[in-house]
Amino acid sequence: MHRYLAYTASLLLTLACIALAPHWPSAGWGVALFGALALLGTWDLLQKRSTLRRNYPILAHFRYGLEAVGPEMRQYFIEGDTAEVPFSRQQRSLVYQRAKNVMDVVPFGSQQGMYAVDYEWLNHSLAPLHVASHDFRVMIGEGTAQPYSASVFNISAMSFGALSANAIRALNEGARRGGFYHDTGEGSISPYHREMGGDLVWEIGSGYFGCRNDDGSFSEARFADNARSPQVRMVEVKLSQGAKPGHGGVLPAAKVSAEISATRGVPMGQDCVSPAKHSAFSTPRGLLEFVARLRELSGGKPAGFKLAIGHPWEWFGIAKAMHETGILPDFIVVDGAEGGTGAAPAEFIDHVGVPMHEALLLVHNTLVGLNLRDRIRIGAAGRITSAFDIARTMALGADWCNAARGFMFALGCIQSQSCHNDKCPTGVATQDPSRWKHLDVPDKAMRVFHFQQNTLKALRDLLGAAGLAHPAELGPEHILRRVSPVEVRSLAALYRFLEPGELLAGTPEHAVFRQFWADARSDSFAPPDRLLALRASKSR
Repeated sequence: MHRYLAYTASLLLTLACIALAPHWPSAGWGVALFGALALLGTWDLLQKRSTLRRNYPILAHFRYGLEAVGPEMRQYFIEGDTAEVPFSRQQRSLVYQRAKNVMDVVPFGSQQGMYAVDYEWLNHSLAPLHVASHDFRVMIGEGTAQPYSASVFNISAMSFGALSANAIRALNEGARRGGFYHDTGEGSISPYHREMGGDLVWEIGSGYFGCRNDDGSFSEARFADNARSPQVRMVEVKLSQGAKPGHGGVLPAAKVSAEISATRGVPMGQDCVSPAKHSAFSTPRGLLEFVARLRELSGGKPAGFKLAIGHPWEWFGIAKAMHETGILPDFIVVDGAEGGTGAAPAEFIDHVGVPMHEALLLVHNTLVGLNLRDRIRIGAAGRITSAFDIARTMALGADWCNAARGFMFALGCIQSQSCHNDKCPTGVATQDPSRWKHLDVPDKAMRVFHFQQNTLKALRDLLGAAGLAHPAELGPEHILRRVSPVEVRSLAALYRFLEPGELLAGTPEHAVFRQFWADARSDSFAPPDRLLALRASKSR
């Protein structure tokens, strides 16, 4: 009967306080307190939805309370400084320090396990260089009418709607101050993106927000009207995102505010649907023709696409279409499966899509093998917060890096993981004005600016220590990884890198290319016939 102890005690104490009330006026407080507990316990016994509450009246609510604050307890008191879940305290602290422009040096020694498997480092030089500037840039769309000189570290796609108005303002003002770009996300260009005047990369998703007809199809006229804004520097077609590739989305009608309706070009009172796939094209060739058309409609601005790698033959089909048609994107952004999102099914976040390192290598290798790498720039995104993250990613083949959650930390995000319930405690990922209006735009804009600048300064120092002058000089031979307690390999030795033009001479000795390259088609995303046959049989 101990399960009912709290309930029984509340009943008895309520009766005792009632009896004492005529003689002891303060007993009325006891009647209120213990009476409320007695009523709660009675309701627990009578309701039928929760067996736990029926078996443990009153006591069950203590469990719910502890469960509710469990993530905070673990984050503040239990997790180690280097436990990445999804970002470690060490990673977050580094961003906070650089965003606040305070000392970011570390005392005493590293907390990293240098003899642990997967520990990585950058080899230094005995002839280090003095690198004068940290403003590292890459030219994108050199053959277009309006090429763009992009920073090697920019703000990744996050839409207005996922982020608050003041968060968008602060990000864009920070980007303007630092001369780097701010990706709009597929939610289109809101008034808050335009307000500060920072460089924008306009992401076009399957919902064609900001450039759609009333039936949800793509509108060339509306696209051209927005894309020709001087603030829009590049256009990016989103095929998929790392956190939930192959998954569409629905913003319920109740959340489609007047601002979101105007920004996205969708009616109020109706669900705002992002389909899982595009309607403007259905083949690899169609994708490239669509990208080329966007370049033309924008007045010659660089145009490309973003994707998370999934079925290899689909990416290979796009690559073959480039080779066969000569229609090239100006850039490709590779989004790793470790990317973040405001809300996604757990299975998608944990188990769908290729992580960024392998995805980036596949895209880079394919373009090298087709002799196209020098004509197409590659960006990469996937849990990047430090200069070493940037260096490693560029060593694997990227021309520049994007970060989303890193810049959210710069805004003040504390990783409360409440992005999905509109209760963000820092006003970053919420549409509740009582929360986001407390986010001070001038202060947070400076933090965004300082985080990006101080991270690039750290990258400059890393490069100088390695005897390099620009991150473009980084290669896989510069990054070392421990693969066992007694073995170390460079990334150049761990991964198979194709030679220029190798795919033009035949299928290379590389597992993925050997398995899927020959069967990939430029006119279809469909799987090869042999794989279709396997789907109909368990006799594999």
